[in-house]
Amino acid sequence: MSKKSVVTQINEVRLPIVEIEVDMIIDNPNDSNANMRAYNRAGEKVYDPAVWKSCDFAQNDEWLYQFSNAEIGELKEAIAQYDYEGVDLMPLTRDEFALPKFGDTLHQIRQELLYGRGFINFRGLPLAEFGNRGAGIAFWAISQYLGDGICSQNDKGHVLGHVTDLGETKSKPTERGPYSRESIPFHADACDIVGLLCLQTAKSGGESSIVSSATIHNEILKLRPDLLRVLYEPYTRDRRGEIPAGMDPWYHLAVFHTHEGYFSSNIEPTYIKSACRFSEISDMSPAQCEAIDMVQDLAIENCFDMDFVLGDMQFINNHVTFHSRNGFEDYEDRDRKRHLMRIWIKANDGRPLPTDFYARHGAPEDIGRPGGIVGPTTVFSAPLTRE
Repeated sequence: MSKKSVVTQINEVRLPIVEIEVDMIIDNPNDSNANMRAYNRAGEKVYDPAVWKSCDFAQNDEWLYQFSNAEIGELKEAIAQYDYEGVDLMPLTRDEFALPKFGDTLHQIRQELLYGRGFINFRGLPLAEFGNRGAGIAFWAISQYLGDGICSQNDKGHVLGHVTDLGETKSKPTERGPYSRESIPFHADACDIVGLLCLQTAKSGGESSIVSSATIHNEILKLRPDLLRVLYEPYTRDRRGEIPAGMDPWYHLAVFHTHEGYFSSNIEPTYIKSACRFSEISDMSPAQCEAIDMVQDLAIENCFDMDFVLGDMQFINNHVTFHSRNGFEDYEDRDRKRHLMRIWIKANDGRPLPTDFYARHGAPEDIGRPGGIVGPTTVFSAPLTRE
């Protein structure tokens, strides 16, 4: 059988040439990089534009997108009619936000998020000029262009979340790390793309770090292939009290996956480690514990630190990127406390996902694209202010 050489290039770093069978070439009309990636199979080295290390960005800032004056002007005009107290964002889609030129740019960035590097940071939004409400509406508008729907982030139905210290602690099984000032280990959220808008930085700490999960996969393959096999097997995860109607308070999902030639990943160490609080769930095996710890160690070694400044908007692809947050010290003044607005985005044209990803949410035929957190009485809302 004839073969074809495939070369993937990102950030001017040429990845090794891979000889693959012609019938294993990726055929995905949504993927603008399809002709530049290898068909990934479980347990083998991943070749993907989303494979990167922090050193790849030492001499370039292509991950950082600076808003132009013209783009700021388009955003101002697009949100003006909705920038008022009590506005309901829920019915507003990309059709309500006209971005004649910037919209085309956002389409290209969407492709980079879904099938390229997997992350972007927008900078230069004049927060003092927009105000928190206007910035939140602009954040919503941009998110509509980057995806096809918005997911609930908790069983209250918040599709705009507010990452701020509410006195919670991840050590309690019904509370969550984003609502604390504690450090959060490398993890992935329950959506295709997660976005964060920085409205207020901490007094100290709170830095954000990201890492290519595909790079971690390849490092484990090289160092401990025995543990890589473990990470392709399901881990039980705690829903931490946010349970959809008719479902168990836990679900099962492996850390690494391949499907239709695409690599994907998901990890939630806090949720994995607390699952054994249920009598029906066994403790993790020593190999499972070691594998999870190795993922975290390698994430720390290979991560890229992204310091937020006011007005920054960070978007990352959860299926190829893990993210973390350092613990922080806050101001006493409530208005100066660290505050990030968060959004979870679905992208119907995102990378193909195995059916296991739907276990958290329901049957594929019922939900379309997996994502979000809901309870039995969840009603969606988009609060522009924090509690």
